[in-house]
Amino acid sequence: MGSPAIMDPLLEATGTFALNLLKTLGEDSSKNVFYSPISMSSALAMVLMGAKGTTAVQMAQALSLNKSSSSGGGDLHQGFQSLLTELNKTDTEYLLRTANRLFGEKSYDFLSSFKDSCQNFYQAEMEELDFLNATEESRKHINTWVAKETEDKITELLSPGSLDKITKLVLVNAIYFKGNWDKPFDKELTRERPFKVSKNEEKPVQMMFKKSTFKMTYIREICTKILVLPYVSKELNMIIMLPDEHIDLKTVEKELTYEKYIEWTSPEKMYKEEVEVFLPQFKLQENYDLEEVLHSLGMTDAFDKARADFSGMSLKRGLYLSKVVHKSFVEVNEEGTEAAAATAVECRLLCKRLTQRFCADHPFLFFIQHSRTRGILFCGRVSSP
Repeated sequence: MGSPAIMDPLLEATGTFALNLLKTLGEDSSKNVFYSPISMSSALAMVLMGAKGTTAVQMAQALSLNKSSSSGGGDLHQGFQSLLTELNKTDTEYLLRTANRLFGEKSYDFLSSFKDSCQNFYQAEMEELDFLNATEESRKHINTWVAKETEDKITELLSPGSLDKITKLVLVNAIYFKGNWDKPFDKELTRERPFKVSKNEEKPVQMMFKKSTFKMTYIREICTKILVLPYVSKELNMIIMLPDEHIDLKTVEKELTYEKYIEWTSPEKMYKEEVEVFLPQFKLQENYDLEEVLHSLGMTDAFDKARADFSGMSLKRGLYLSKVVHKSFVEVNEEGTEAAAATAVECRLLCKRLTQRFCADHPFLFFIQHSRTRGILFCGRVSSP
């Protein structure tokens, strides 16, 4: 494992990118959101290794890597290497697998130095496919690979017709997570209860219940309760941000920066308390084509065949990024969470003299974080479970 010093600027960058994405992907506040920022960042950082000039500058900026002194340098990729090695450890009580791969048009000669770097830093292959003559077979091949890497949770990553004869470079990234709660919810106590989707709309949900001691806090400036639900072995936590009933979740999202996230969720802020937790069961499956989102974060040249500069990948001109896709899956139930490319939980709290009540019966945000590094593995918003 690399020293934390290597990882800190990197975690700040991936954390900042994570919350920028939350604001961009989540503009429609009635929609559920679920994605893995670390998975996306690592996949895009791999492409960044082959980018030069303005293309590279824009990419580093979109990924918030321009803040850290390491932008573009080897230590950035070493940081990702350390992080991915840590996350993909096999001796854990949870299952977490990240899988990145670049698929390039085989008529391009890709530089062996670039292919080696992908393998070294990102445990990722650069695979060459015949997009020109075998478009549909290439699409199926990519989907089969992703399904295998995510235990068949993510099957149709690329929909029919999403690739064509002029496809040059496809970036695929998948992440799969399955974890059990450190303190499971008792199935016998799950009841149908109303979830307030909005001021005027309710829907019935299966509401789980657990009374136990958890770490929590209340952030006055945004009138929001924060609850920490640890997974078995406590290496990963789900952090739930639940605004008070009269507060719109959008207000919390607007205020949320990486600095505030770190401050609000810091162990010093938390206190242990007996809490009655009401959390809905939910299952989210989200599919993102990231071109538009990355455009809005300033990364435009990479997708433009006239302007893209990927001379670090191939000496042949005209190479540009055709597609960046991210698909995520999360299921939260009494035993725990199963997520491919993401994970989610819900909570809300009303003050009561004896036992705190955290009743997630209206929209909330959730994060799954790696306890030791505090890296954000998944971000989500549950608007309608």
